[in-house]
Amino acid sequence: MPNGVAVAPRPVAGHPTPALPNPSTLHLLLPKWLTMRARAVSGGRGNGLRLAFLAVFGLAFWAFIYGMLFRLLKYFRGVEEIGPLLAGKLLGLILVGFFSILLLSNVITALSSFFLSRDLDLLVSAPVDWLKLYAAKLAETTVHSSWMVVLMAVPMFAAYGYVYEGGILFPLIVVATFVPFLIIPAVIGSALTLLLVNIFPARRTRDILSVIAVLAGGGLVVFFRLVRPERFARPEGFRSLVDFVAILRTPTSPIMPSEWVQRGIMSWLSFKQDLLPYYLLWSTAAAAVVLGALLHRWLYTRGFSKAQESAQRWARSGAGTKVAHALLNPFGVVRRELVLKEIRVFFRDTTQWSQLILLAVLVMVYVFNIKFLPLRGEGMTFFLINVVPFLNLVLSGFVLASIAARFIFPGVSLEGRTLWLLRSSPMSMRELLWSKFWVGTLPLLVLAVGIVGVTDYLLQVTPFMMGVSILSITFMTFAVAGLAIGFGTIFPQFDTENAAQIPTSFGGLVFMMTSIALIGTVIILEARPVYAYLGAQMNGGNPDVLEMVVGFGLAATLCGAATLVPIEVALRRLAELER
Repeated sequence: MPNGVAVAPRPVAGHPTPALPNPSTLHLLLPKWLTMRARAVSGGRGNGLRLAFLAVFGLAFWAFIYGMLFRLLKYFRGVEEIGPLLAGKLLGLILVGFFSILLLSNVITALSSFFLSRDLDLLVSAPVDWLKLYAAKLAETTVHSSWMVVLMAVPMFAAYGYVYEGGILFPLIVVATFVPFLIIPAVIGSALTLLLVNIFPARRTRDILSVIAVLAGGGLVVFFRLVRPERFARPEGFRSLVDFVAILRTPTSPIMPSEWVQRGIMSWLSFKQDLLPYYLLWSTAAAAVVLGALLHRWLYTRGFSKAQESAQRWARSGAGTKVAHALLNPFGVVRRELVLKEIRVFFRDTTQWSQLILLAVLVMVYVFNIKFLPLRGEGMTFFLINVVPFLNLVLSGFVLASIAARFIFPGVSLEGRTLWLLRSSPMSMRELLWSKFWVGTLPLLVLAVGIVGVTDYLLQVTPFMMGVSILSITFMTFAVAGLAIGFGTIFPQFDTENAAQIPTSFGGLVFMMTSIALIGTVIILEARPVYAYLGAQMNGGNPDVLEMVVGFGLAATLCGAATLVPIEVALRRLAELER
């Protein structure tokens, strides 16, 4: 089968040439669709409740995003001349973020769908046309990488359409611009993955994703330096209003698809229809698909062959292993080996540790945005300067929850069929869960304290706020990790093909909602004593010690309960699995 094209059998005298099956692209996608539908309609216990819960959460999320953008866009529309420009600039910046997320997500997802998926052994060896195989895998990559962005875009476009009176045809305009916007990064990401797989040996997949990490991080930093979003938070830095308006009228990234989508949407909403953005989007998407298909035909069979090579692995004891043994020996042989097993499993699974790329990009964006907050100058009081870092804990907590969902929540599910071996051994399941807890919590704690410490240093907070922030994020880290272990055991996904899909399951959704509720409750409990302390400092009085003890004590108790109770429930869940 050269170049992925099936070779017709030689005709035999007296017998007609048998016709080769030629399945369509939809036929190749049918097993994925049937699997997804079977999971959705399965009559498991509590399935209806799960769907109802998911629907309520989805609607609440959409309502929150819509309400926030609605108020902001309504304010923009009330500002003559500058308002529409600000709305367009906001849409462009959001779409640039979407495009960056889509590009990075497609690169990682394409590695799984084009080279590591379980159905490829059958599809590549079957008489399937190479173009149909490429189209099917490209569609699969696009769906897996874009569904979350699509869900976030729905309330955003709804708010723009309602505030600026887009009309009944506005949804069609959105579809006409957003579909090619999703296709372009999918093709680019798939092509980049194909090139990297052919350049690097399959056994050096770590090098492939390291290159992706460097390119993503470097590109992100360069992009934010070129855009300089902090300028729009400080219009007084411009020489005149004319300069400020000129900056707003200038395209943020004129050669990027995000700018074309923004121009197409805003031209419709401002009743100045411009067909050039649609032409640029669809022509670029079509050209990308053609070039991507040609690259696929040229390099895919060679890259797929390399991807099937087994990696070189030696059971050698290096310096890191000796150090780990020395550090873990005081905890006993069983705990030491469990911790080492968790570390080995994590770094052997490419789909797991490759998500560190997303984590690095997320942290870079977060710290970069904190650095350029306009917290100095007129109008910024002592109270606001200290309250903003306190609210920074909310965002840091969200970052923690998302990281725990990616790395700690799938821990039990990744045991898969080997769980019965661990369950039937004389080892205690309590030690297994706590080993997973500590392996995930300690790196998360270092990251959390580092993020809060760096951002508070950039914000130049007072020692009191620094202490509150460090202690609060420490307790929240333990609580979020405990919830991740608990919900990951209560809602396991033992039959999953890709560890990256576990956090998007129903259990992952419940975990994220519970974590957000926990973070919000902790912030509310601590808000009153912090407010009282700051008020006392401003007025020269003494803060109420009892109020501070009660507030911080309740927050610490809640975090302790959120750490211990879910793990105890998870132990009961594992006991039920044995039956």
